Amino acid sequence: MRVDLLTREYPPDVYGGAGVHLEYLARELRKLPLDVRVHCFGGPRAEAGVTGYADPAGLAGANAALRTMGVGLEMAAGCAGTSIVHSHTWYANLAGHTAKLLYGVPHVVTSHSLEPLRPWKAEQLGGGYALSSWIERTAVEAADAVIAVSAGMKADVLRAYPAVDPDRVHVVYNGIDTEQYAPDPATDVLERLGIDPRRPSVVYVGRVTRQKGLPYLLRAARHLPPDVQLVLLAGAPDTPEIAAEVTGLAGELREHRQGVVWIQEMLPKHEVIQVLSHATLFVCPSIYEPMGIVNLEAMACRTAVVATATGGIPEVVADRETGLLVPIDQVTDGSGTPLDEARFVADLADAMNELLEEPARAAEFGRAGRQRAVDHFSWSAIADRTLAVYQSVS
Repeated sequence: MRVDLLTREYPPDVYGGAGVHLEYLARELRKLPLDVRVHCFGGPRAEAGVTGYADPAGLAGANAALRTMGVGLEMAAGCAGTSIVHSHTWYANLAGHTAKLLYGVPHVVTSHSLEPLRPWKAEQLGGGYALSSWIERTAVEAADAVIAVSAGMKADVLRAYPAVDPDRVHVVYNGIDTEQYAPDPATDVLERLGIDPRRPSVVYVGRVTRQKGLPYLLRAARHLPPDVQLVLLAGAPDTPEIAAEVTGLAGELREHRQGVVWIQEMLPKHEVIQVLSHATLFVCPSIYEPMGIVNLEAMACRTAVVATATGGIPEVVADRETGLLVPIDQVTDGSGTPLDEARFVADLADAMNELLEEPARAAEFGRAGRQRAVDHFSWSAIADRTLAVYQSVS
């Protein structure tokens, strides 16, 4: 069976959880009796079986969604001869849907997020948001199978797209390579970045986007003890507006406390692992998170997690076993905005302080998190479950 994986992100150009997912899923699927091809955005790739597609020259300067559609059509052309296409995120959904129609092959969609639940993307894409929403709806409703990365995500898919048959939606979690993501005792990266390994630290890793909730963390950080470092590995802002908001809040925080370390470039994986390994706790203040693979990465590095109890996060972070979940009541317009933003910020601060005041308990949570990652989220098991989905539609 030949399987063509369609994605925007693929190494070395990875900036989010979907790209991480593809990197490891492709690796594990190749160990099975499958001919695996990868089609991705960007320039040529040296890796065998991987084809990168640049924006079509004729669409230079066009709306970003139109450029995405152009790439998608070229990707669909590259799938000739496949047995099954498997697309990830709306960026690649058009390619998968077109290939399904053109070649008469099954299309599997993995939902890492949903456009109806990210209305702030209208800030980023303008009218292109209507296009991205149309592409996703068309592909998901016509797909032979939909893979949701958590049970929470499956529920979101069925709410957003009630025309989808629930029997066609399969839950297959994201995973973690616990040999690669493992505690790193070295401190050379910390020293270079200006992080003091002798002081407690709260670490955030993620893009600067509405769904990640970084502004709430920056407000909550005003209530952290003065000796605690706040380390932000946060880059790739979606829009100038969210970039300006985060920059302003970080500037205000620095006026009142020391130890705010903000690294805006995307660090190599081994450097992120070292930062996570030495954190007192990792914080995930997301208001929308279908699963939150970054929580798994922190857990695998033996770090306690404080995270919002939304989306698929409670399926990853075991409350009061591997970390603390912060309650959130959210508006129902799809934005995920907390009904009471002040309460959410206060609860986030309280959860972080609870573990900062009990470092031995935080360390215990970290050890339990590492074991949970090893026991329940291996990529080999995820590849087997994905193959089972392929076989169900072939």
